[in-house]
Amino acid sequence: MGTWTLNRNPRNFFAEIEQAAFAPSNVVPGIGFSPDKMLLGRVFSYADAHRYRVGANHAQLPVNAPKNKVESYSQDGNMTYSFNDPATPVYAPNSFGGPHADPERAGDDGLWDFGTEAVRAEYVQHAEDDDFGQAGTLVREVMDDATRELLVGNIVGHILGGTSEALYERIFEYWRNVDADLGKKVEEGVRSGGE
Repeated sequence: MGTWTLNRNPRNFFAEIEQAAFAPSNVVPGIGFSPDKMLLGRVFSYADAHRYRVGANHAQLPVNAPKNKVESYSQDGNMTYSFNDPATPVYAPNSFGGPHADPERAGDDGLWDFGTEAVRAEYVQHAEDDDFGQAGTLVREVMDDATRELLVGNIVGHILGGTSEALYERIFEYWRNVDADLGKKVEEGVRSGGE
């Protein structure tokens, strides 16, 4: 395990802060990702955003570059710092001795056991999949009465200020799915005109 000591302010804000590119996909071998949907989305999107925002070779910039030598097929392109031999192929596997993955070094800690062949298929809803459970718990068990009243007022204000009556029943149903009492209070607030 390493440590990260914050002991100075950046000397060049652009070079050290604006060009910094952190991404959860940037892990050492042997660390796997949990099947959390938000994390998996970020594993893809953060690195992709950095390629767009900073450039294809953002990982070569001093603020993002590893301290050890990296062997990869990334070369050329905007803002490249590496001076690779142009004769080195940019694909793997190849017959020219370029870098290659060594799965033995990483182990299988990052793999999931699907129990079957991984295929592209429609998502199957599971009993524990619930779009409203956590929100309901927040309303019932975390918020106090005053906070719940503020929430109701906020929701009612947005409904009255930006939706049409044709959508009301769907909106009320949505909030009843979060919490029956919350949905009832939201409907009462809207029907009374927010008073």
